[in-house]
Amino acid sequence: MQQPATPTAGPIAVDGSYAWFRLTVSLLLGTIGTVGLWAFVVVLPPIQAEFAVDRAAASLPYTSSMIGFALGNVLIGRYADRIGVAVPVAIAGAALGLGFIASSFTTSIWQFTLLQGLIGLGGSACFGPLLADISHWFERRRGIAVAAVACGNYLSGVIWPTVIKLALVETDWRTIFVGIGLFCIVTIVPLALLLRTRPVINQSDEPSALDGQRRGSRKPIDLSPRALQGLLVLAGLGCCVAMSMPQVHLVAYCMDLGYDIARGAEMLSLMLGAGIVSRLVSGFLADRIGGVPTLLVGSILQCLSLFLYIPFNGLTSLYMVSFIFGLSQGGIVPSYAIIVREYLPAREAGQRVGVVIMATIIGMALGGWLSGWIYDLTGSYQAAFLNGIAWNLGNMAIAFFILFRAHRSRQMATARSAAAS
Repeated sequence: MQQPATPTAGPIAVDGSYAWFRLTVSLLLGTIGTVGLWAFVVVLPPIQAEFAVDRAAASLPYTSSMIGFALGNVLIGRYADRIGVAVPVAIAGAALGLGFIASSFTTSIWQFTLLQGLIGLGGSACFGPLLADISHWFERRRGIAVAAVACGNYLSGVIWPTVIKLALVETDWRTIFVGIGLFCIVTIVPLALLLRTRPVINQSDEPSALDGQRRGSRKPIDLSPRALQGLLVLAGLGCCVAMSMPQVHLVAYCMDLGYDIARGAEMLSLMLGAGIVSRLVSGFLADRIGGVPTLLVGSILQCLSLFLYIPFNGLTSLYMVSFIFGLSQGGIVPSYAIIVREYLPAREAGQRVGVVIMATIIGMALGGWLSGWIYDLTGSYQAAFLNGIAWNLGNMAIAFFILFRAHRSRQMATARSAAAS
């Protein structure tokens, strides 16, 4: 049987120097372009005070941003499958910058909320579509490549909250948003145009009886593409409802405990810095044991770390728990992109990765609002942490089921191969 060709872009082969250059550009884009996920988290308390709303209403702009981010991952990923990532990312980067600038002139929480949706839509181009794109340029080190690009999201969370926290000492959030918008426009557009070269993708990548050991082949699993996609969507929803509780409300939680915004922003940066380590380690792990086992490991560790927030609320212990949470959960979302590339058609990677990322972002949006609603209902974040743990258990169950079906398929493929020989 003739082996499928390894994806190339003209004379440019996968796993080469150009692939690493592309990874570097994608990492920069992810670091800059996902600022919208973190800027609002830091300015949530002053936004709530300025517009005189309760915690649930003050969380709605984040939810709007996440909805825009979710839809953008699918729409932009779909266009990226057809025309490449360069032009969609450049246009989305301009929209992101304009959204920040326009937000600085809002006079009500509802205007601000709608424009956060545009910010989310623009920022989405710098996550899911770039994860799918970089997966075409690496074969042997696909796991670490996808995880490295995904680190841009967390590098953004380390850098931007710190910058915004320092800027708030000298000026207000409106001026900061104008500066962020201008910076995004002048950096994202030229960086995106460096990604004009497109990969050549194998159009007939059927599952291999050798469990994906042949270059360019897919791993077998006794689930239809639609069924596997649906399970990944449910898993992504569950894990990110759980993940959103500390990420979205950590600053507000610290203020409720009597600590200032700066301490909460530092904890968030520490959490996301640990998440970078987690993502890189998970990438190495996925290259060795596969995306599904890596997902299950991350889900179990995230659940255990969520429990630690309940009994510990001292300043030092919160720093430690936030660090542990970051180390636990950072590799979960990139694992979905790796699973898509391992088990689903490569030519549909942009759209399929986008759908799963959409589910994770909807989970973040739902979890961010739900935690605020539970807080308003109970006057405490303790019940919100328990709610996150319950959703996390559902994610673990789905990951285990997919792992079981993949293992059974591998055993059946081995048995058929042995019988044929």
